[in-house]
Amino acid sequence: MKILKIGSMLAILFVLAACVTINIYFPAAQAEEAAGRIVDDILGKQKPQEEQILEEKKSSSLDRPLYQTIAARTLEFLVPSAQAAQPDFNASSPAIRKLQASMRSRNSALTPYYNSGAVGFTRDAMIAVRDAAKIPLKDRNKVQGLVSSENSDRNALYRAIADANGHPEWEPEIRSTFARTWVEKAAGGWWYQNANGGWVQK
Repeated sequence: MKILKIGSMLAILFVLAACVTINIYFPAAQAEEAAGRIVDDILGKQKPQEEQILEEKKSSSLDRPLYQTIAARTLEFLVPSAQAAQPDFNASSPAIRKLQASMRSRNSALTPYYNSGAVGFTRDAMIAVRDAAKIPLKDRNKVQGLVSSENSDRNALYRAIADANGHPEWEPEIRSTFARTWVEKAAGGWWYQNANGGWVQK
């Protein structure tokens, strides 16, 4: 009887341990970095990749004294990179790139309405008509169509990123990350919703 109790206790502990090890946390830092790149690209703020790499190399070598740079390079050579231990966050797939391109091409049509305050960013990482009076009557259907198409692509983008990572349950966190990023990357004077749903001008 005692052996049976010990055996069942060990089985329970094993199951609990398995649950703990299977739990994969949402890689917030990597998601924020990816969201920043994607939003910059859509809003037309992305620098050419070669220029970015050159700037990063220049700033990293200028920020450190020579002995630190040499020590860091030696350490990189002797010890394998620790990046492999970090969670991998995939924000590039054919579906993601297609959605990104669609949103990038639509952005030039939406920008005048962001500038006028007619359209703004919502707290759930979408866009909405904030002030229809700022849109000429003849353009209202067109703007509504742009907003609808943009929101459809945004929903699909967040879902596609979650799917690309094999974690559909990450979609709410990805959406929250993008909601913050859209506001951070918005131009001055653009409108966005705060946490309570009130409109605020940046």
